Amino acid sequence: MRQITFACQPSFEKYARVSRREQFLKTMEAVVPWSELEALIEPHYPKAGKGRHPVALGTMLRIYFLQHWFNLSDPGAEDALYESPVLRGFAGVDLGRMAVPDETTILNFRHLLESHDLCGAIFDAVNHFLDRNGIRISTGTIVDATIIAAPSSTKNSKKERDPEMHQTRKGNQYYFGAKAHIGVDSKEGIVHSVCTSAASVHDKHMLPDLLHGEEKKVWGDGGYQGQTETIHAAAPDAQDMTNRRVKNGKGEVDEQQRRKNRTKSRVRAKVEWPFRILKRVFGYTKVRYRGIVKNRHWHLVAFALVNLYLNRKRLAPQGA
Repeated sequence: MRQITFACQPSFEKYARVSRREQFLKTMEAVVPWSELEALIEPHYPKAGKGRHPVALGTMLRIYFLQHWFNLSDPGAEDALYESPVLRGFAGVDLGRMAVPDETTILNFRHLLESHDLCGAIFDAVNHFLDRNGIRISTGTIVDATIIAAPSSTKNSKKERDPEMHQTRKGNQYYFGAKAHIGVDSKEGIVHSVCTSAASVHDKHMLPDLLHGEEKKVWGDGGYQGQTETIHAAAPDAQDMTNRRVKNGKGEVDEQQRRKNRTKSRVRAKVEWPFRILKRVFGYTKVRYRGIVKNRHWHLVAFALVNLYLNRKRLAPQGA
C-alpha cells in the first residue's frame, strides 16, 4: 500500500465527528462487490502505454457511483472531489500525488460504459452477487413505473426540448420527461428488471419486459388491469394479481373489490421502496441527459445501487 502524503493527513480539529455522508460511504464501500465490477470493465479500459497513464479503474468507478449517490454532474463531481476530503478518500484521490480527474475524463468513462453496454452488465452482476448472498429472486413480481422529469426549457443551442421526451397527464397535473419501469421481487423487494421510455408511454406496454418468466403471481396497480393475456404470454404460470377498478359506469363503489385491492396493495407497496431510495436518498428527480438510451444506462446502474443500499445491513460484514 502506498504511503499517503500530507494532503491526505487528517486535520487537527478537536471536535470532529463522523458525518452521515462519511458513514454512508463506509457502508457502501463494504457492500459493493468492487472486484467483480472492475473485472467486468477492465478488458475495455485503456491500458498504460507510452503516453499518460490512465486514472486507476477503481477510482473512476467510485467517482461514477458517487455521481449516482449524490446526483452529481460531471463538472459537479470534479468540484465536489476538490471540496470534500471525504469524497476524495472514498475515491482514492491523493492531491499530493495526482489531480482530481477532470470532467472530460469522467465523461469519457461514462461513455465507455455506455458504448460497451456495461451498465446492464453491472446491474446483472450486482443481482448475481445478491443471489450468492442468499437474497434471491422468487416467483412473484410487482411492476410499476415512475415519472422522471426532464427540462422543458427551450433555452439551449437547438432551441427545442428533448425530442425523445414527451408529456403525460397524471391526475390534473402535466409532466414532461421519461418513465422508469421496474419489476421488483415480491419477497425481497429487489429490482430485477428495468426499462426506460418517454413519459407518454403507458405502463402496460412495458409489462412483458419486466417479467422474468418464472412468476407464479404478478402484482400491479390499476394501470395494468386487463393485461392477463400479456402476463400469461410472458409468464405462463402467473396469476394476475393486479388491482381492479372499484367504480362501475354508474359511479357505484364495489366494496368487495375495494377490500381485495387493499389486500393486494399490502404486497404491492414494496415496489415503492426502490423509487423512494432513488428519488429521496439519491436525489434523482430529473433526468441528467438527453435521449432515452443514455438515461436507460443511468437507470440500470442506479437501480443496481438501490438494490445494494436496500440490503446493506444484510451484506455488510459483522461490525462494519
